[in-house]
Amino acid sequence: MKVAEMIKSLWMIVRSVIPLAGFLIIFQALIFRKPLGDLKSLLLGIVMSVFGLFLFLKGASISLIPLGGSFGRSIVVLDNILLIIAIAFLLGFLATLVEPALTSTSLEIEEVSTGTIPSASITYSAAVGFGLGMALGVFKIVSGTSIKTIMVPFLIAMTVLVILSSKEMVGIAFDVAAATTGPVNIPITVAISIGLSSVIQGSDPLLNGFGLVGFAFMGAAMSILFLGTVMRFF
Repeated sequence: MKVAEMIKSLWMIVRSVIPLAGFLIIFQALIFRKPLGDLKSLLLGIVMSVFGLFLFLKGASISLIPLGGSFGRSIVVLDNILLIIAIAFLLGFLATLVEPALTSTSLEIEEVSTGTIPSASITYSAAVGFGLGMALGVFKIVSGTSIKTIMVPFLIAMTVLVILSSKEMVGIAFDVAAATTGPVNIPITVAISIGLSSVIQGSDPLLNGFGLVGFAFMGAAMSILFLGTVMRFF
């Protein structure tokens, strides 16, 4: 990796983080008139955030994304659509379990609910839903099925679950689903989707290579909504 490229990438992260941190600091100090706490720790945290993001994004670009693309291009050699779908589910499930954004969200839900909604139930439900959504998205790519054919019934089912689920779980479902699409899942999912679509005969990666993240998001949301429905009636 060239030094100039590293400096450019680092500068892009600085331009993203510093304005956000500055905005929050200004509002905290000048508008809300609240103390900032330990200034040294605050500044150190900002610096660590910048370098942490830089290292993660660079690491993902040279490891997770190429591996995901290679995985997507290679999985078709199995020549068994059921096996491909099963592997897609397992990959989505396992990747979601280690998603840091989901872990922190699940723990926050458990704390706010005073333990009535265990973090483990949220995490595993979301992982199952994400895996199912990913499997469905892979099926769409491999089979060439129109996204509308799958999406319309998906949306109808989600609407029914929103109606049936407990009120508390509706908001939780969409926040948890958003948390599943974090820094671990997104690079892998997008790379696999585009890689798989690029080797399917007659498939256009631009048309078929995207949408997998959306299916996974909806799967996670529906899984939590289903959990809320079970908690409400049983």
